[in-house]
Order: sequence, then structure tokens, then C-alpha cells
Amino acid sequence: MKLKSIFSGLAATALIASLVGCGSGNSSAPSGDQAAGEAEAYPKKQIELIVPYAAGGGTDAVARAFADSANKVLPQSIGVVNKTGGGGAVGMSEGAKAKPDGYKLTLVTVEMTTLPPLGLATFKPDDFKPVARLNADPAAITVSADAPWNTIEEFVAYAKENPGKVRIGNSGTGAIWHLAATALEQKIDTKFNHIPFDGANPAVTALLGGHIEAVSVSPAEVAAQVEAGKLKMLAVMADERLPKFKDVPTMKEKGIDLSIGTWRGIAVPKDTPDNVVTVLKDAAKKVTEDKAFTDVLEKMNLGVSYADDAAFSEAVKKDSELFTKLVSDLGLKK
Repeated sequence: MKLKSIFSGLAATALIASLVGCGSGNSSAPSGDQAAGEAEAYPKKQIELIVPYAAGGGTDAVARAFADSANKVLPQSIGVVNKTGGGGAVGMSEGAKAKPDGYKLTLVTVEMTTLPPLGLATFKPDDFKPVARLNADPAAITVSADAPWNTIEEFVAYAKENPGKVRIGNSGTGAIWHLAATALEQKIDTKFNHIPFDGANPAVTALLGGHIEAVSVSPAEVAAQVEAGKLKMLAVMADERLPKFKDVPTMKEKGIDLSIGTWRGIAVPKDTPDNVVTVLKDAAKKVTEDKAFTDVLEKMNLGVSYADDAAFSEAVKKDSELFTKLVSDLGLKK
């Protein structure tokens, strides 16, 4: 019996289309237009943002402020999850290995480029695709208010005439502020006596107590003492002067080509589609322009510093090369 004698022409057409679909091996596969539409719909569910450090710190505050402001511009909410351990290695490792669909982001920090060469992380910077930088804070050379140096030139001259005599406190051997001071001593061709502390705050306390001559931590970590007249900031390792410290020169102004510090930004696994990155990049740009976000950072003396995916990627590459060399020079790799 012929097929058309059993089914109407319309039913036969539907059956044949179904059979052809089955023969393709994927009857449920969306068309090109449908797939594009689904991609454009991102995000369609809640997004998770990994913070690789404990709740309550500066990185956590930036992440939560970002999520709060991003929830105003994205159709789905962002939930912050703290994954601590290994100085940031645990959380960033999980973020690097996440499914590259845009639903698990990582609040990465400069340690993304320092932990791998130190041998303290299984991931590499290339395992991430940078989306946007949100914040950046340079290192600064800060001394006691009664120190004999009133300019960075005087400080450098003394350090060069007295190698190893200037004790500079940092937040731990191999940490960003240690590497910043090391980069400076290489630039000016001298040696400092690097004194490690368990964080920046103890280093600043030691400086206030006269136990060391300087610290190389961020302006945010000495701002209160500088404003109170207990400390004086001689120079910042930044490309431009900081709005809150307009009288403090940059190293570059003084002929020392050095720009180094910490930063925080959003990153996704390396194979994440470009359309997803675009959505997140645009959202991040709006976040950094949101007063609620900028107020949180200003309260903590943290600098808002937006950079899109291309600029952020270039900065990550530059820092990765810098810190890999520094770690090698210091012989710090585990």
C-alpha cells in the first residue's frame, strides 16, 4: 500500500521531515538562527562569582559591590561564593577549570600572575580569558613622618649609598608588595633589606613603631596614617598621580620607569564564547560608573580602574612576564 494512501499529504510531509531529522543524528539540534538567539539571550540563569579570598576583605568587598551593581543591569542575578585557600590559588583554580559558559566567573587578582611562577598554583594566566579590570592600586614608598627623606630622590640616593641598610616591610615573601620593592631595587641598582610580615597592616604598624624605614604597600593601606600626619608617602608606582594624593609624584616622573601594583577584575575560563564576554564586559563598564560601586571603593581607599577585555589582557600579559622574571631573579619558586 502506498504511503500517500494512508496519510494525507500534510501528515506525510511531517513524517518525512521527522525521519530526515532522525537521520541527521540530532533531531533536537537548534538551527543556526535559533542557536544565535539562545546565545544572545545570555544570561538565562543565575551567575556565580568566585572570590578566592575570605569574606570581609578588600577583594570580597569589591566582588560584592560589583555583584550588587551588576544586578541592576543584567537580567539575572550574580551570587558571590568565597572559595579560600592557597593565597587565592584554590578559588582561581576552580574558576579556571569551570565550564566555559559564562555562569561561573572569578574575581581574579594580581596573584593570578604571581602564584604560577612561584609554583603555588596549577593554573596559568592563559587558562583565563580576562573580561574587565575593576580596580587597581599601585605600590607606594611610604616612610615615617620624621624620616630624614622628604622626596623619593633623597630616599633613592640614601639607598644607593647604603646598600642593604634600608629596611622595607612587605606583606610576605613573594607577595606583591615584596615583588614591588624588589623591582624598585633592580631599577635603581641597589639592595634593600626586605622584612616580611603577615600582611600589610603589621608592616605598617612596624613602620609606625620605628622598627623599619619604609613600606612598599598600597596607598590604601597607609592612607589613614598619612592623612593623620604620622607617615609620608614619597612616590607611587603608577602611570599617573592618584586623585586622592595629588601631591605625591609617580616614580616615572622622577625618572624611574616602574609601574607595579595590585588589581582586581572579572575573568572567565579561556574557551568562553566572545558574545558572553561582551555582555559581561559591557555590564562591568556600567558597574564602574555606578555611584553605589564607586562609593564602596572610595570608602576603602581603593581605586576604580576599568579596563576592557583587550586592555586587561595586555596588562595581565605584561605583569605575568614581569613577575616571572622577578620570581626567577629572587629564586623564590617552590
